[in-house]
Amino acid sequence: MYPNAEAIGFIDAPAASSGPGLWHRIGQSGTLRAAVFGVSDGLVSNLALVMGIAGATNDSRIVVVAGLAGLLAGAFSMAAGEWISMTSQRELFERQIQIARERFRSRPDVQESELADLYTRKGIPVPEAQRLAACLMADPDVALDTKTREELGLDPDELGSPWAAAVGSLLSFTAGAAVPLVPFLVLAGASAIPAALVLSAVALAAVGAGVSLVTGQRTTLGAVRQVAAGAAAAGVTFIVGSAVGG
Repeated sequence: MYPNAEAIGFIDAPAASSGPGLWHRIGQSGTLRAAVFGVSDGLVSNLALVMGIAGATNDSRIVVVAGLAGLLAGAFSMAAGEWISMTSQRELFERQIQIARERFRSRPDVQESELADLYTRKGIPVPEAQRLAACLMADPDVALDTKTREELGLDPDELGSPWAAAVGSLLSFTAGAAVPLVPFLVLAGASAIPAALVLSAVALAAVGAGVSLVTGQRTTLGAVRQVAAGAAAAGVTFIVGSAVGG
């Protein structure tokens, strides 16, 4: 291995397995994204649905039936969509890696030259770039891994799991969608509406703050933004439901 590779920063050092890089890999896997969007979508969409029905009728049973239908339909729709999306994305990435592997097998000299050019464009002097490329080509697997990361921008170890994304999306959407529905299961009539709004606002604020911790934004901003989105959706559907029901 080229002695200055880790210092230059082109070969992963052990320290890269923790800290900010860990969050990057988790986010890249797709599972975290599916879970976050699942909770957020479940909360906002079912809150809007429940408030719209509650605006149209005082019968809690109708609200509960509509809310459960929205929960089940949304959860399975999200899971199916995530599975298809992640499967297609994984197949595309695997195809790109396979093409690169075939090029390394058929024209290793060209691939070594491309690796050297890649490092030259990053500012490495030509002789050092050529030596680094030659060292990498000594192990075809390492050379392919490096080319995949540097040129294609892919991490072969973190292509994401379609099933993990689908299950995470289903469970998180269900958890989010259940929040505005719970008050209508335990309270009767119009008293369930303010309880659902308060409970949903707290949950939305928590989700927004949690997302901000991952993205590095201010937690207050994330919480307020999430609550505002949910309140706007619920307000519009409640007004429409009241008009239709009235």
